[in-house]
Amino acid sequence: MKLLINSSTLILCMAITACSTTGKQERVGAQAGRSGSSVANFESRESRAWVADHEASVREAVKGSQFEVERRGDLLVVTAPVDSSFNPDRPSMLLVATLGPLSRVAKLAAQDREVAVLLLGHGDSSGSAELTNRLSQERAQSMAAIFRMSGLHHDRLMYKGMGSDVPRSSNANKDGRSLNRRVEMYLTTRSSLPAVLAQYGAPGIRVVASDQAKR
Repeated sequence: MKLLINSSTLILCMAITACSTTGKQERVGAQAGRSGSSVANFESRESRAWVADHEASVREAVKGSQFEVERRGDLLVVTAPVDSSFNPDRPSMLLVATLGPLSRVAKLAAQDREVAVLLLGHGDSSGSAELTNRLSQERAQSMAAIFRMSGLHHDRLMYKGMGSDVPRSSNANKDGRSLNRRVEMYLTTRSSLPAVLAQYGAPGIRVVASDQAKR
C-alpha cells in the first residue's frame, strides 16, 4: 500500500524540524546540480558530517556500474540512467545488472537510521506527457521496492515521478533525451528531508509503507 503524504503532514514535519534545530546555523538555498535541477543546499553541521562519512562508501557501492554519484551541497545524489538500468521491452522493470549496485546503496542507507532517501524518476519529452509521467513514477517505485526490501521504508523512503519537467540536457537530440531519462536517488539525513521535499512540493510525493502498516 502506498500512502500519500498530504500538505498538512509535510508542513507539520517541517515545523517540528525547525523547532528541533533552534540555535543552529542553517541556510537553505537553491543550488543547480549537473542535472539542471535545483536542490536545497543544507549547510548544517550534521548534514555536512553525514556526507563526509558516507560519500566514499556510496561511490564504492556503485563502482563498475553506470550509476553516477555526485555531491550537491550537503546531499549525495546517485543517478541511474534509464537506458542501462531498465528493460527496454518492459520499461519499468529493472535489469538484473542494476540490482547489485542498487541493493548495495540501499543496504548502506538502511543501516543508518538517520538516513532518508528520496527517489525522483525523470523522462524525456518524446512521448505523451501522460505516458512519461506514469513511466517516471513507476521507475522510481521500482527502485523504491529495492530500498524497501533492504529495510528502508515508512518516513525514511519516498518517491515521485517528475515526468519531463526537470531535464538535464536538450530534448532536441537522441543523446540529450537519453541523459534526461533517469532516476535520481537523493540521500540525506532525516532532519533535512522536509526541506528536500519542499523543493518539489507536497503533491505526488509518496511514502513507502512498512510491513506493519500494511497489516
